[in-house]
Order: sequence, then structure tokens, then C-alpha cells
Amino acid sequence: MPKLLYSSAALTALLFSSLRLSAQQASPTLLAEALEKAHAPLFQPLAPAATPDAASSSSTDSSLPDAPSEILFPQQPQQPSAPAASPEKSIRGCEGCGVDSHGNAIPLERQQPKRILGFMPNFRSVSAGAAPPPPGWKYNFKVATHQAFDYSSFLFLGLTSITAEGMNSHPVLGKGVDGFWAYTWRGFLDKTDGTYLSAWLLPSLLHEDTRYYPMGSGHSVMMRSLYIISRQGVARTYSGHDTPNIAGLGGKALTQIISRSYYPSGATDFGTLATKFGYSIMRDVGFSAVREFYPDIAAHYVRKHRAKVAAQAAQDAEDAAGTHPSTQQ
Repeated sequence: MPKLLYSSAALTALLFSSLRLSAQQASPTLLAEALEKAHAPLFQPLAPAATPDAASSSSTDSSLPDAPSEILFPQQPQQPSAPAASPEKSIRGCEGCGVDSHGNAIPLERQQPKRILGFMPNFRSVSAGAAPPPPGWKYNFKVATHQAFDYSSFLFLGLTSITAEGMNSHPVLGKGVDGFWAYTWRGFLDKTDGTYLSAWLLPSLLHEDTRYYPMGSGHSVMMRSLYIISRQGVARTYSGHDTPNIAGLGGKALTQIISRSYYPSGATDFGTLATKFGYSIMRDVGFSAVREFYPDIAAHYVRKHRAKVAAQAAQDAEDAAGTHPSTQQ
């Protein structure tokens, strides 16, 4: 168990350090340009500028709720019925994801891109206030298939396989090229089984909406962190009410049970399966943390870049008109 906690913490730290290093080492201008280019549909149209009073109110609204249960089961505002987005567009693109159910622009820091940093799939997240397509057998199957066979899934599969082979996670699978292949094809089955069970079959049977609905800005980091952890045990019904996340947790458990049919006996004992189950939960927590806080980071750099471009344009206009102080004799 200590090894599990240590490795899981390291994995979560790696996700955050990647974002942090990108922000610190890359040029802020280049980073903002890359974010805006990668998520051009995400950041259109622009949200109306907030008044100083509204901005102050939003930035200071970080107090904890009166009841602890409000962290685990936050009250969701009732949204009026509105035409849902096209399932295909919702899966493959971000068209319309910057507009809420009233047709108003969603603030940048509350929009969820379909790909984080331009490549990490984020197909099962919902922007705050947006009207997502209703879940169901067909929609859930399309999302699960797109996620299971996305090119990025194979990149992560290769990374996790070579890491597991290097750490000799399952000595019975061997080392070297043969060991890497043994980890890879089994890892592919693990990830594919888990995706279809947790994102398609069980949610469709149980009528659970296992998409991620971020708490978003306007809350304290602690409150949002507790919310992230709670989403492992809490999902939504198709009608929008909180319910135990039987589909998500059940899919992970069934994946480990099914894996006993293609892993050798030395890698199917209860302790090994429990460890893998714990890893899958910690990976979800880490990725949910990225989904929760990434829009804040992206919006910060995009706004900073836009302000710089606007200031440069104003200066160029003054220079052209001969009114800038530097042109005065």
C-alpha cells in the first residue's frame, strides 16, 4: 500500500508539474498563442468584460459552505430546457461549447476544451452552464469508442507500458522487448475494457451520467480539491440528481476481474488486482484535477496575451498617427 500511494502521488505530481513547467519554461507569449490556436473554438466568442465589483465578488467568493455535505453534493443550478448540442459535434469538436443554455458566452475559466494542451482527450467534461447532449446507449458508445481509440490513448499506453516494464511491476511478464510487448497488449485490453464498461455499458444500463461537471472558479482551491476526490464516488442520474458512482467504480472492478483471463497466474492475486484498482482511481483523480484547474490556467495566459496584443496595437496606431510621446520632438 505505501508503494501504491507513493507511485500514485508521483503520477499526480507529474501531471501538475508538466503544466507548471510549460508555464514557467515556455515564453508566456508563445504559450498563450499555442493555447489560443489549439482551442480557438473554445475561446469564442469572448465573454463580456466583468465590472470591477463583479470581478471582486467572484475572486473573493472562496468561503467554505455552511454544511460539509455541500462539498460532496453541491447544489446544481436548475437550467431551463434548451436544445442540446449535436452529439457528433460534442464528441469531435467544441462548436458551441462557449455558449450556455441561454445563448450567453461562458467565461473562459469555466469552459472545457475537447483536448487539454491540444492533445490530451477531454471528451467527457461539460462546460459550466452548457447544454450537453443527453446521454444514452448511442451517445455513450460513440464517446467510449472515440476515447478508447484516440491517438493519445496509444501514446499514454506506450508510456505506462515502458514504465511498468522498467519498474518490473509484474515480474512474471518478463523484461526487455518481450516484457514490453507483454505489458502493452495487456494494458491495451485493460484500458479498452475499462473505458467501455465505465463510459458505455454500465452507465447506459444504470442511467448514470459519468461525465465530469467541474465546480469551476469562484470557489476555494480546497473546496474544489475535495469536490474532485468526491467525484470518484458520486455521479449523476440522467435527470441530473446525484447518485453513487456505481458505473465508474463497478467498471474499474469488473476490469480487474476480466483481466484474470489474460494475465498469468502470478499477476492475478487479490493484492495485485487491488493495487491496479487503486492506481486506476488515482489516475482518475489526477486527471480530474487537471480538468478542474486547466481552464483557469489557459484563460489566464489567453487574456494576458490578448491584453498585450491590444496594447501593442494601440501603440502602433499612436505611432502611425504621430501622437505617441516617442515621436514628439
